[in-house]
Formats: sequence, C-alpha cells, structure tokens
Amino acid sequence: MHPYISSEKEFLMVASSPLPYVVFGVTGRTGAAAADALLRSGHPVRVVVRDSAKSQQWSERGAEVVVADMTDLASMIEALSQAQGAYVVSPQHYHREDLFERADFIVDNIARAAVAAAVPRLVALSSVGADRERGTGWIRMNHRFEQRLSETGVPTIFLRAAYFMENWMPMIEEAIRSGILPTFLAPSQRSIPMVATVDIGRVAAALLQEERMSTGVVALSGPKDYAPNNVAGIISAMLAKPISVTVLPETEWPKALVDAHFSKAALAGFTEMTRGLNSSYIDIKSDSGVVEMLGTTMLEQVIVELVQRQR
Repeated sequence: MHPYISSEKEFLMVASSPLPYVVFGVTGRTGAAAADALLRSGHPVRVVVRDSAKSQQWSERGAEVVVADMTDLASMIEALSQAQGAYVVSPQHYHREDLFERADFIVDNIARAAVAAAVPRLVALSSVGADRERGTGWIRMNHRFEQRLSETGVPTIFLRAAYFMENWMPMIEEAIRSGILPTFLAPSQRSIPMVATVDIGRVAAALLQEERMSTGVVALSGPKDYAPNNVAGIISAMLAKPISVTVLPETEWPKALVDAHFSKAALAGFTEMTRGLNSSYIDIKSDSGVVEMLGTTMLEQVIVELVQRQR
C-alpha cells in the first residue's frame, strides 16, 4: 500500500479513480486553456509548475499540482507517471545565447521522461514551419522537438500552431499611444494564418481525449487569415480614431525589440524566422501530410481584449 494512503478503503478508491491528464505550461496561455478545458469537461487534471506559489488557482479548482523542473529528469518522470496522456510544451529562453542548446536539453528530458513514465499519448505544441529543417529561426527548436519525440515511439500529436494572435500585444500598446501600428510582417495587406492561444489549448485538450493511439500532425489556424491592416482596422474602430500601419525595415528590428531583452542568438533567430514568414517559406500548408483544423476565435475578440487591457 502507498505510504500516504491510510486505509484499504482509501487505497481502493484511489486505485479505481481515472488517471489524470498532465498539462505543462499552465502559467502560459495555451497550457492554462488546455487545463481549463479538461477541468470543465470533468476530467482529472495534473498541472505541472516550477513554482508552487503559482498553483493556487488550479488546486482550488480540484487539479492535482506537481512541482517539476524541465531540466530535472527525475521530477519530469514523476510528473508524467500514472497518466492518461500529457500536453507538453518546450519553453524557449530568448534571453540566453545558448537558447537552441537549452531547448535541445529540455526536449531530450521530455522525451526520456515520457518513455520512462510510459505515457500512453502526448500532444506537443509545435509551430507552423516545423516541417522545415533550416531557414526558420526560432522554429528550428520545434523541428527538433518533433524529431526527438518521434524517436521515442510514444504516440504523439504535434500541434503546429499558426501565428499567435496575442503576438500583437506590444504593437497594440504603440498603436494606442501614437496612432501607428508597427509590424514586422510585410506587406501590410498580406493575410497569413493566425490563431488564438485559447483555441490552441482547447484543441490540445480535445486531441488528448481521442481514442486513436498514433503519431500525427495537426495544423491549427484561426477561422480566417488576417493581415496587419486588419489589426489596425479593429483598433481604429475600438478607439474611434485612425490607426496607420508602419512596416518596420529589417535594419530597425533590433531597436524595436530592445525591450524584449533578446540575446544576440535569439535576435538572429527572430530575424530568420520573420524573413521566412514574409517570403512564405514558412507556411502552414507547406507540409501536405497533416490534418488541418480551424479554431473558432476571431481576431476581433482577441484584439478587443488586448486593447481593453491597455486602457
């Protein structure tokens, strides 16, 4: 009998309880949305955090809380043990010069822990462009993530998300202040797939509950594509004042990103990734062997929320 189980009756109750779904990244948007969707559906959930101080809202909702560090294999194995499945996210450390090496180390720990814990299935957050081996900047970390987890033999759905709608937050701050929406995406009238992070979490939760036990790729975008001009139009309507769009030339990117505190390696990765997006080299339809899904959250909903936060 388990040392923390005090009676045979309690042991039988625990033994007969359904195993939880494990969710990483609950201090971020997609993990929080995945855990929320699972809890709302009545499923047992185990959330994984680095800092127990950030777990109160989850424990209050009935989730099991486990403290684990993704650089510590033993704690990762414990977090993933005795589970129905897990939503895994590889955090990216943009302040580090060795961010790619750090990502490789964490990905390897996730893979080793998943095997050691005998997790029956995984849903892994990846990205548009992860099918490409090179020329994708930051997305190369997701390419490696997919490669390493595929090597384990653990059934995994790689959720390749489009451009996050929430990425517009810092640009919205400038638009409210100055009436000019800066963007790295060019040209400003070209639409690209975008998706809300809440839809990523909801879809991840749904994929975890599927009965199929095979590895595959799901490409997720929003209900329609959007351009920077669309973002400006939504903000303009909200504020009842004109908002213009300025496409920043590449020479100005380092200055525009100074508040993000990127390392030199991270800035180089951002630059290469954005070039790939602007040239359509990074495209959600570049890999034909995927299942395409659409979220339901419109860009207007996300932008309205982001603008309201700034007012």
